Amino acid sequence: MERYSRHVLVCTGSFCSPDRRGRALYALLASLLEREGLLFGPTRVKRGETPCLGVCGGGPIVVVYPDGIWYAGVTPELLDRIVVEHLKGGRPVEESVFHRL
Repeated sequence: MERYSRHVLVCTGSFCSPDRRGRALYALLASLLEREGLLFGPTRVKRGETPCLGVCGGGPIVVVYPDGIWYAGVTPELLDRIVVEHLKGGRPVEESVFHRL
């Protein structure tokens, strides 16, 4: 099995995002990764969803590993930037980072 360059986790739980925007972001992420050519090859990105990342506020929350970058209040527009600038370009969207591991 070919390795992933990064793993993106989207919180789809109802505590940090009661209106379930995380679910919509998770679905959108698949098409953005495909659009940017990040589904196959050495730069491929795995996406995953989780019911809780332990923040329980400020969601939807998106985490990029192994970089350890956490984004809060992610909108579809911000997710697009995360995919293009961070996942493809290697530069985190600094003004939207709320935590680093």
